[in-house]
Amino acid sequence: MASEQSSSADMELGRFLRARRTQTSPDQVGLTVGAGLRRTPGLRREELATLAGISIDYYIRLERGKETRPSPSVLDALARALRLDDAEHQHVRDLAAQAARYASEPPAPSRTVPPHLKVVLETLRPSPAYVISRSMDLLAWNPGGLALYAGLADWPATQRNLARYLFLHPTARTLFPDDWEYLVRGCVARLRAVAGTDPDAPDLTSLVGELLLKSPDFVKLWERYDVVGRKKVQKTFHHPQVGVLTLSGHSMHLEETPGQRLGVYTAEPGTPDHDAMLLLDLTAPQPAGHPDMTAEQQRRTQS
Repeated sequence: MASEQSSSADMELGRFLRARRTQTSPDQVGLTVGAGLRRTPGLRREELATLAGISIDYYIRLERGKETRPSPSVLDALARALRLDDAEHQHVRDLAAQAARYASEPPAPSRTVPPHLKVVLETLRPSPAYVISRSMDLLAWNPGGLALYAGLADWPATQRNLARYLFLHPTARTLFPDDWEYLVRGCVARLRAVAGTDPDAPDLTSLVGELLLKSPDFVKLWERYDVVGRKKVQKTFHHPQVGVLTLSGHSMHLEETPGQRLGVYTAEPGTPDHDAMLLLDLTAPQPAGHPDMTAEQQRRTQS
């Protein structure tokens, strides 16, 4: 098992370099090409090697996973040649460290949400809030946090995953008629970044395998190998129960549970968006064992 994991980690750096090379055109890096037909999409291996100041043989070994200990100067040169941004540049370093076994083994991701975080989710009402895993499994939520993604509650709890929802749930495109493509690009980039440093993790391979099988849209984005997704602070939901509402999204890493993140949506009190958010919270089904709102909570939300 250890040798298989090493092999996958070795190949991830090569896969990333190849994906970026084929998506980088000669004119983007200042190369002049003749009028003849180019069979290779993007840059040729020898062109990238020349731009980075390394031998073609060495670059081929990198791309094929045969060279697993490139120096920081080589990685920096490749990042400059491919015009990588800061996040992509850091991702290359992380992949190289993983392949060279410089990186420490990451802790196994936990799916257990501490009780006090469930209390936090309750106190955040009427703001929709939830806790998700690194592979975007929904682990805990308040009523609005689940109801906000219309139709997600119809799936069994073990199947509730925001990436699966965006690509496979029929309501996702109507919930985000204007932003769906933008959202799925960011979603795949996040999964790609995590998979790059832990390619054999069961929580990721199972989800990715399912989406590759069931969603042609996911296949196209996965093959691009983007690892940086831009986020919009505000997100507009065309919700079938409460109408159109625009909320500000906030995401925070949770220190005590590696890989888990807290997501919260808010709206300015007194606005139609806040009224719609409040209505969503009041009408959302209560989870099993979840107490009804106290009289004090009702007075606070209605004030």
